[in-house]
Amino acid sequence: MRLLHYSGQRMLYLTEFQGDEIPHPYAILSHTWRLDGDEVTFRDILEGTAESKAGYDKIRFCGDQAAYDNLQYFWVDTCCIDKSSSSELLEAINSMFRWYRNAAKCYVYLSDVSSHALDAHDNFSQLPCELAFRASRWFTRGWTLQELLAPRSVEFFSREGNRIGNKKSLERQIHEITGIAVTALQGEPLSQFSVDERLSWVEKRQTTRKEDKAYSLLGMFDVCMPLLYGEGRDRAFKRLRQEIDNNSSERRTYAFYNLEAISENPSVKSYWNYLTVTAMIQYEKVYDMAKDPHTGLVHCELSRPIFQV
Repeated sequence: MRLLHYSGQRMLYLTEFQGDEIPHPYAILSHTWRLDGDEVTFRDILEGTAESKAGYDKIRFCGDQAAYDNLQYFWVDTCCIDKSSSSELLEAINSMFRWYRNAAKCYVYLSDVSSHALDAHDNFSQLPCELAFRASRWFTRGWTLQELLAPRSVEFFSREGNRIGNKKSLERQIHEITGIAVTALQGEPLSQFSVDERLSWVEKRQTTRKEDKAYSLLGMFDVCMPLLYGEGRDRAFKRLRQEIDNNSSERRTYAFYNLEAISENPSVKSYWNYLTVTAMIQYEKVYDMAKDPHTGLVHCELSRPIFQV
């Protein structure tokens, strides 16, 4: 993982960290890419031409805000990843959810929201620029979904760099805009939400490359898979579902029940039926049940619990 930092002379540098060497805490930027493509790239940083790009404004904003929050390092996807390297891009996409989750602060830079533009009916709005906020392109992009859900601290800023609010203070608006469950916005583990519900959160979002709509969800389902650009969206989602199914089957839990403890019960069959029903209530699926002739234990192979018991 490469992180940006400023020198004493306000020169921008990239530093690469391996594994556990990544310093904590660090800030991370969430944004939408410019439609004109004038973003600061990895090569721009190396060649010292970053400030000539229109996209440098958001990098300057992120660095200044990080410094204000006493964070030395910060990460911006446009220039911290060498996208000319397919292996590095693969590693980055498979690691990105974790990078956002581990960030001390996530700054959402809304380039299409001005804090100077007040709503016509400002008296009825708790958020002065609420109409612009609700219409922001940021809520329509595929990659920004994980950038909203993964970090613990998400703060929203206008294009002038003024703070609009955070994920907590804007919880109602974000829920209404995205349809994402409030508990998910509050940090409930994503594994507590069904696969179909999580997939529904990205349904109306778009990505520039069709396959990225599936690839942007890898971290949300805690899976990794190779990137095959050109395979198309449908095939990418098919592979994603296969990885999700494989990952779920590996997380089956095991339970042992002692029938001897209720040996006074004359109807073991009756208890077996009761046990089966109980297990099916507590778990999504009972894969196998068998009694060990030596120990008298009933071994049940179960899927992940629907709820903790």
